[in-house]
Amino acid sequence: MNHSILGAVALGYTPQIDRQRMVTATRLTVIPLRPDAKLEAIELLAAVAEVWPAGAGPVILNVLSEDLLESLLRSEPSANLMLEVPAFMATDAAHVEPLLAMKKRGITLLLKGQVAQALPPETKPCFKFAVLDPDDESRGGPDTGLPRLIAGLRESAAIDAAFERGAQGVIGWPMQGAFEPPPGSVKPEVQADLQVIVELMSRIDQGEDVERLEQTLKRDPSLAFKLLRYLNSAAFGLPVEVSSFRHAIMLLGYARMKRWLALLLTTASKDHAMRPIMYAALRRGLLMEELAKGMSDSELRDEMFICGLFSLLDHMLKQPFTKLLQSIPMPERVRQALVDESGPFQPYLELVRAIENASVFDFRAAAEQLMLGAEEINHCVLRALNKASQLE
Repeated sequence: MNHSILGAVALGYTPQIDRQRMVTATRLTVIPLRPDAKLEAIELLAAVAEVWPAGAGPVILNVLSEDLLESLLRSEPSANLMLEVPAFMATDAAHVEPLLAMKKRGITLLLKGQVAQALPPETKPCFKFAVLDPDDESRGGPDTGLPRLIAGLRESAAIDAAFERGAQGVIGWPMQGAFEPPPGSVKPEVQADLQVIVELMSRIDQGEDVERLEQTLKRDPSLAFKLLRYLNSAAFGLPVEVSSFRHAIMLLGYARMKRWLALLLTTASKDHAMRPIMYAALRRGLLMEELAKGMSDSELRDEMFICGLFSLLDHMLKQPFTKLLQSIPMPERVRQALVDESGPFQPYLELVRAIENASVFDFRAAAEQLMLGAEEINHCVLRALNKASQLE
């Protein structure tokens, strides 16, 4: 369905992470592309409901438009929606009534930013968390007594430090920049639970027969089960149920199977600390695939998917891409983007990073380079987020 608001905003998404590194919600940031744009709450809620319908996982709305926020506070969103309310609006007596009405409807409200004065006593119970960035934390102010979510973090060490300071959760990404091994460190081996997938990818790349491939997969039945679950998911959309690896190869062929092994490789780690990175990798792959939907070359679309998935493999396997290339086969255009930061996929990867960082400046620059409109990009974002929720 078309929503006119998607042509007037830039969308960004970020996970909310708990102490166990579980992703507990997705924060959707909505940034107007023009300060005078007339944005309708009903349009935004309809677009969001297509990804997160009532009863689905929680979504945090971080809306960077006062007018749109005013409209949202007087709307009737579904109960799985959480709304960030800036401190200046939360302490304004004019908003007491709509805040109380939101609480009555069961909507979770988050206080965004450091308050300059105490919250009105009647509205304080409306808020479940305070969302603070590192500058808010250092600036200080009246204590709201609310559990804290720290937002805007980009590194694993910063996330660890936030939890050590007592944060209830973090809204951010633990993978700023490329992975660099510590000086003097020994090259780690690919994790044992992922070795079977790497071997399968290599065997498919070499065109080995199905019997050999099946024997390799049987060494890890849990991976075989997960692969079949992916292939039979609504997101994959096969017309018949896949009953075995051999059946999957017959239906898909070797080239298409490589993309699903790539997905398995980036979502099969048993390291709990990798959960936010697996969350990011899955969405990167799906978003790059959506952005490639207009391309006539199906091989190119599959490679875009793999490029997004593999773009965080260095963090997941704790090896730089130059080392990973020695054990994991990658298409040349994927290698160019991940190792050389060049080639046809690189601009798409830059757009995905801009969306992750909710950077409207980088969003505009990447969109212009690719000659894509905001509406087209935002539809791709929402479809990718929807597909990701079906696969998890």
